[in-house]
Amino acid sequence: MTDPVAAADEMLDPASWNILTSMPRLPALTMSAELEELAAVRDDIVVLTADLASSNGLDAFERRYPDRFVNTGIAEQNMMSLAAGMASTGMIPFVSTFASFASLLCAEQLRTDLAYTKMKVRILAHHAGISMGFYGTSHHAVEDIAVTRAMGNMTVVSAADGNAIRGLIRTTIDLDGPVYIRIGRGAEKQVYAQIPDFAHGRFVPLREGDAATVIATGLGVKAAIDAAEALAQEGIAVRVLDAVYLKPIDREAILAAARETGGILTVEEHNPYGGLGSAVAEVIAEAGLGIRFAKHALPDDYALVAPPTQLYRHYGLTGPGVADAVRKLLA
Repeated sequence: MTDPVAAADEMLDPASWNILTSMPRLPALTMSAELEELAAVRDDIVVLTADLASSNGLDAFERRYPDRFVNTGIAEQNMMSLAAGMASTGMIPFVSTFASFASLLCAEQLRTDLAYTKMKVRILAHHAGISMGFYGTSHHAVEDIAVTRAMGNMTVVSAADGNAIRGLIRTTIDLDGPVYIRIGRGAEKQVYAQIPDFAHGRFVPLREGDAATVIATGLGVKAAIDAAEALAQEGIAVRVLDAVYLKPIDREAILAAARETGGILTVEEHNPYGGLGSAVAEVIAEAGLGIRFAKHALPDDYALVAPPTQLYRHYGLTGPGVADAVRKLLA
């Protein structure tokens, strides 16, 4: 079945590509649906957004719980500080904005107001990676894993699809300290048929294999699954792990993959430095293991400006792109 958002990307030229195709509302309003369910049974949930409720679907939460919703306007840094104040009184604030703003514009507030003070604030950083397409470098979040992973007391997780968004909101709600929840464009193809019950600090095994392991996160997870299915036709059995937790990292799963398979490829919609690939390489190096290893990520540069689906193909963040990277790893 044709993806309507991808089809729109293909048909529209840069002059006519507009906000509706670049910012589809999250499927089934996944963030709002999960937060509404939680708010129905918990009175400590509050939601804040920086003038983006209509694009991220949180206007549904606002309609149901107007007294527990704050729109700060285009004041993302103030929103983070406000959330820290709310958390200090016992509330659990969920703040939502574009990942580029959450991680880069608000880096000081994340570090000093939230991480240093260990405030229980959950950052819903949506439209991560290059999913903002034509909005360009200012709206591309390709450094956010590196930035947040380096902050003490900060938990960093990444959702592969809509059900993963719900699962991460649900399973991280009672963790101490802030949680950075990396969310994509809202048009990711399904990885999880049901809402997963994620285990703290653990990857999720999605396919078994011993020829190689692909450890992917976010958008890269479905690409890794598609690649594994294609490679299976060539007699290459690939293990696929969803790196849903980026910090703390699943050392056990990484070391098992290093010892049991012919090599490790990491896949991420992120700069090649400081992200998933770097985290996995650290574990391998610290264990003193000599294995085949490669990172499949965006280049150490600024992404082109184009529709997201075209950018994903251009940078190989697709099934065929990941399959080619595995073949090169094993060559």
